Amino acid sequence: MCNPEETALLQLEETFSATLARIDSLVLQPLLLATPEPSDPWGRECLRLLQQLHRSSQKLWEVTEESLHSLQERLSHPDAIGLETLLLLRGADHVLQVHMEYLESYTSCVVVQAFQKIAKRRSEYGQKQRKVLRQFLSDMSLEGTAGPTLVEALRQPLTHHMQQYVLLLLSLGDTIKERHPARELVVHAATLFGNLQSFMRQALDQAVATQALWPTLSSRLRDVLCSPAHRLLQDSQDIPVTVSPLRAQRVLLFDDTLVLLQGHHVHTFDLKLVWVDPGQDGCTFQVLTPEEEFSFCAKDPQGRVVWQWKVTQAVSQALRGKKDFSVLGAGLEPPEPPACRCVEYTFRMEGRLCQATYEGEWCRGRPHGKGTLKWPDGRNHVGDFCQGLEHGFGIRLVPQATEDKFDCYKCHWWEGNMCGYGVWPSVLLLSRYSTDEVYKGYFQEGLRHGFGVLESALQAPQPYKYTGHWERGQRSGYGVGEDGDRGERYIGMWQADQRHGLGVVVTQAGVCYQGSFQADKIVGPGVLLSEDDLLYEGSVTRDLNLVGKGKVTFPNGFTLEGSFSNGAGRGLQTQGVLDTAALPPDPSSIRKRQLGLGAFPVESRWQGVYGPFRDFVRASCPGDLQEALLGFHTQSSRELRKSQEYLCCQRTHPKDSKSSIEDILEELLRHQEPKALQPYLRKALSNSLHPLGKLLRTLTLTFQATYAGVGANKHLQGLAQEEVKQHAQELWAAYKGLLQVALQRKGQALEEEEDAETRDLRVHGLVLPLILSSFYPELFTLYLLLHEKEDSLYSQGITNLSLFPDTKLLEFLDVQKHLWPLKDLTLTTNQRHSLVRNKCFLSATECLQKIVTTVDPREKLEVLERTYGEIEATVSRVLGREHKLPMDDLLPLLIYVVSRARIQHLGAEIHLIRDMMDPMNTGGLYDFLLTALESCYEHIQKEDMRLYRLPSRWGSRDRW
Repeated sequence: MCNPEETALLQLEETFSATLARIDSLVLQPLLLATPEPSDPWGRECLRLLQQLHRSSQKLWEVTEESLHSLQERLSHPDAIGLETLLLLRGADHVLQVHMEYLESYTSCVVVQAFQKIAKRRSEYGQKQRKVLRQFLSDMSLEGTAGPTLVEALRQPLTHHMQQYVLLLLSLGDTIKERHPARELVVHAATLFGNLQSFMRQALDQAVATQALWPTLSSRLRDVLCSPAHRLLQDSQDIPVTVSPLRAQRVLLFDDTLVLLQGHHVHTFDLKLVWVDPGQDGCTFQVLTPEEEFSFCAKDPQGRVVWQWKVTQAVSQALRGKKDFSVLGAGLEPPEPPACRCVEYTFRMEGRLCQATYEGEWCRGRPHGKGTLKWPDGRNHVGDFCQGLEHGFGIRLVPQATEDKFDCYKCHWWEGNMCGYGVWPSVLLLSRYSTDEVYKGYFQEGLRHGFGVLESALQAPQPYKYTGHWERGQRSGYGVGEDGDRGERYIGMWQADQRHGLGVVVTQAGVCYQGSFQADKIVGPGVLLSEDDLLYEGSVTRDLNLVGKGKVTFPNGFTLEGSFSNGAGRGLQTQGVLDTAALPPDPSSIRKRQLGLGAFPVESRWQGVYGPFRDFVRASCPGDLQEALLGFHTQSSRELRKSQEYLCCQRTHPKDSKSSIEDILEELLRHQEPKALQPYLRKALSNSLHPLGKLLRTLTLTFQATYAGVGANKHLQGLAQEEVKQHAQELWAAYKGLLQVALQRKGQALEEEEDAETRDLRVHGLVLPLILSSFYPELFTLYLLLHEKEDSLYSQGITNLSLFPDTKLLEFLDVQKHLWPLKDLTLTTNQRHSLVRNKCFLSATECLQKIVTTVDPREKLEVLERTYGEIEATVSRVLGREHKLPMDDLLPLLIYVVSRARIQHLGAEIHLIRDMMDPMNTGGLYDFLLTALESCYEHIQKEDMRLYRLPSRWGSRDRW
């Protein structure tokens, strides 16, 4: 059975559909056909609005027909078709949207008086349509003009229809039982159309009020403000309000804009960028905009409530981007607009942001959050903002004078200035090659401050690079400067962008000079060492030429003391005393001639690198400051050009920095046990995104800048060696600092401070072997250069000993014959023992060769221990019993194994192991075996090993 309300709804839809059809055929179509194409802009706008109204009227008729059809189907088959199939119920939102579009088109025509203007143009239209319009009007006289009559003729059918909709739906809801499947649909539809009815009254009132506003304005103001989209919500002429400090004469609140009129000046403010703050007294409230703040003062508290409510309501609606029933049809408490928003705005007032367009997040009238700032001159800034200032990570593009080229500043910012780690500039856009310098390091108040690397482009006319410390934008403190044009590197102290204090200069020619500098000039005497170990003590020129009083010590021990001078084209001239009586110096004393030791305390050299990490730990490792303090991973310039990474704010690390540091600290706590600690540290140090890995990466960069290339000078080996050990200590301290923070966050007891002995054992036994690979190429090169002469003698000895067959070499080395492993030799036909080569003690030889496959001193010592074990195992097998070799027997056998292993640069290997091994091994088995290996190395260098000639009775056949 069907309800009487359904029958009434059917009759209502039939009537409304017929009315819409008559309006279209008798009113709108004739009006459009009778209107010629206007020539003025406003005439064309009115015609466009009428055409839009015609289209929305057609859609409203179509949806009414669909609703009518669904009602007819329901009434024809009440048992087969349920109530929930009605379009008014199942498609209530769609029906409502069509009504909204029609209402929007109609009120837009009302706002700009489109009906009146069109009717005025065609006066005969109004005379012909009077009888037609009477069909749609029930209580209005037709004595007036055609325009207002037309307005009312289009309004009355819609308002009457909506009123009947709401009444019938409410009545239908009362007749349906609570558990009926269509009850919720009926209640929902009744609510929607009830809100629409309230909204319709409001929309019509606003349209009429807006229409009435235009005649009160001057023609100039009307031209600026009049728009079919505007709806007047409040006028200060109705409820007075004063605005300071602007002293506006009139305030107009539209649904999308706040307008302050001051004489002929119009100040407009987009409501999406308006924030409302309650005032301190009952009559005042504050309005915040991106560039100005205003105080609105009403005559009484009631006026303030109305204005504040309407502004707040309008802001909320503007942010939604559509008219919202729950707002416009609600009581006096509109929902509070969000303080944070995402809007685009172009700044107009004078200042650093003048004409700049900001698109991104806002909070209370200021850019706040992530956003993009673009200036008309081509500058762009993408990043984080706080209270209107660049704050956090950001990327800034600055155009160069050259076309299609930009500098890219990629760094952290603090209150509008570069502060923390950054790259400046990181790449030049749209150009194949960069032509400017690149700085990677720390900033403070927009200036380079702290540790940083400044490097010119490779193709620069005078290439240079500086790695070190900065103060207020100038090189100051310890740093390494490389002058590519002169082919020299300066290692030492700087002040005000000049070399100042103690320093070391290294040249491509192998010359190394240590002395004092003042204002970039060498002052006073110094020490100069050449590649061939010539020593000079005295004064030098800028080009390191000998000048003035000084003393030269030659490699053979001779000395020359006197005065030196360099004339143009005359070479070096001297007057002095040559002493040839001195004996040649001991090679070990020559190797001890190291520069830089004591001049730059190792613990204070790279404080600019250690300092930010300590600050990070002292601040309890805040995730949002991790990149600012520890730096971020940057790609090479070539990768940057390919990826265009600078165009977004995403860094290489895809995870949130805060969560990542928490994960790091959690993992650190899970790996405190000794067995788990070493694998954890190895993983952390190899990860460039881990704080420890970032620190090691930066330290590696400083080491390479100092000792690679021109800095590969043997007289700097001691400086490099102590630096690596200091880095190990600092990395262990960094790990302990992270551990303390992790324990503190978990509320666990903090570890007691370890004593110096325990710390040293951890540093040398745990950290140093893990980080040595990062510094090994440069460090081992220095050892190679320092021990080049001994290794050359050793190589000559190895070359000579390699000519011996196995038995002859064992005999030459005085190895007792009962220890010869002849049983291991497999002879072929017509082959004698005396001809076999490289077969004895083969397992020990192959084992020793593995000493060059690792950089870890402990692993090298373990290789040596296994080699010793292989020698003893071979001897025990020969003797048929376990046998411990005394030193007298071990040394010749070890010399044999070393000569057959043919390890290059064994001297450099031995000294690196000795310098870098764990102090715990001193005096133990490893120390004993290393001492034995040193003895072998020294023995092979001796003249009888290098120059021994095979006896003449060994003919060529025997030898080969």
